[in-house]
Amino acid sequence: MEEHHENEEVTPAGEPFSPEISPEMENAEEQPGQSEIEKLQSELAETRDKFLRIYSEFDNFKKRTQRERLDLLKTASADVIISMLPVLDDFDRALKAMESKTAGNADKSGVELIFNKMKSVLESKGLKRMISIGEEFNVDLHEAITNIPAPDEKLKGKVVDEAESGYFLNDKVIRHAKVIVGI
Repeated sequence: MEEHHENEEVTPAGEPFSPEISPEMENAEEQPGQSEIEKLQSELAETRDKFLRIYSEFDNFKKRTQRERLDLLKTASADVIISMLPVLDDFDRALKAMESKTAGNADKSGVELIFNKMKSVLESKGLKRMISIGEEFNVDLHEAITNIPAPDEKLKGKVVDEAESGYFLNDKVIRHAKVIVGI
């Protein structure tokens, strides 16, 4: 590198400064509005960049809100359906009790009709009953209320009986099945 004397002026690049050869001075004299044009072009580039970023953020916002709206519509009736599950359980118990007793066919068929109608309406909204008996015990789906000795070697670690049915709503567990597990 060359050494510069203390009284010698240098450019930002470290070269000796000479006012008669300076490129900045020549450009300024030839094109008086050049710096303004460059400034406006850089501002335009910044504005375009900001516009593209904001447009992209807005597009992402629209997509996210549409997804959230669809999820909300799928689960909007979840509270009502969950509150109806005990009624389904009561219908199940009533039908089992009617099978053991000699109830009139008209009474039993009327209760079955109402039960099936209610069940089909709830199923159309995404409700699905969980099948547990005979299945392997799964903590994600079942809640074990007790263990009993398995009546068969094949039923060890499996669900032997069901105290309360579990349900899915749009493939999401909304109530775990209360089960009895064979040991």
